[in-house]
Amino acid sequence: MSELRFVRMGFGGDAVVYQEAWDEQRRVHAARFTDEVPDTVLLLEHPPVYTAGRRTADDERPLDGTPVVDVDRGGKITWHGPGQLVGYPILKLPRPVDVVAHVRRLEDALIRACAEFGLETSRVEGRSGVWVLGDPVERRPSLGGLSLDFDPRLTDEEFDPRLNGPEYAPSNAGQRREDRKIAAIGIRVAKGVTMHGFALNVNPDNKWFDRIIPCGIRDAGVASLANELGRDVTIDEVLPVVERHLKDVLETAEPKPREIEKATA
Repeated sequence: MSELRFVRMGFGGDAVVYQEAWDEQRRVHAARFTDEVPDTVLLLEHPPVYTAGRRTADDERPLDGTPVVDVDRGGKITWHGPGQLVGYPILKLPRPVDVVAHVRRLEDALIRACAEFGLETSRVEGRSGVWVLGDPVERRPSLGGLSLDFDPRLTDEEFDPRLNGPEYAPSNAGQRREDRKIAAIGIRVAKGVTMHGFALNVNPDNKWFDRIIPCGIRDAGVASLANELGRDVTIDEVLPVVERHLKDVLETAEPKPREIEKATA
């Protein structure tokens, strides 16, 4: 893959409004398709905003009618805001495109970045993103004083944590010792060029996630570097580390076209 260009669009008081960043993605995407610019990663923070991917269900959106920006990426609903490092890698991939391999490379870079701060993270089969794994079910604390045998999520596929008290809130998954997502990934590939990307929770107020069903997942929660490490961690600390690991992973990758199985008679 070609040498990566990093563009730091804005952080803190210069956080970038979502629509502005989306417009810039599309501009860079068009330029990358025509080879006017190299592979590029836009890095930034957003002011608070909920965005919904194409697979978002109506019952996963905020119950109070909080506005949501519908976008053309894969995945479901999530939140972006202060304390979260957002990255939009705009890369040209060989055709036919292997979307899963691209997602795995982004996960790999973020797993390495978390490890550099002393936090072990992992993948969860069937679920994209980067995760802090919880304890085995039998070792987790009971909810609301009840045995896990009475956990309604075990029997109700449509269980809604927003209607059942703070003990079920996604932001409290660490206290429950459940699996919790520290980095979400949602992408789109158009004309062989990637858009959208990842959001790494550095030190956000994770209570923003309690108003939605994050990524449509009802039996897990969200995490942040600061909460997991028990100390303050800043975007300024994390930004160069993430850049370095993205560079290491993406520049050395040799993406190959997805193999197409030929139908046999």
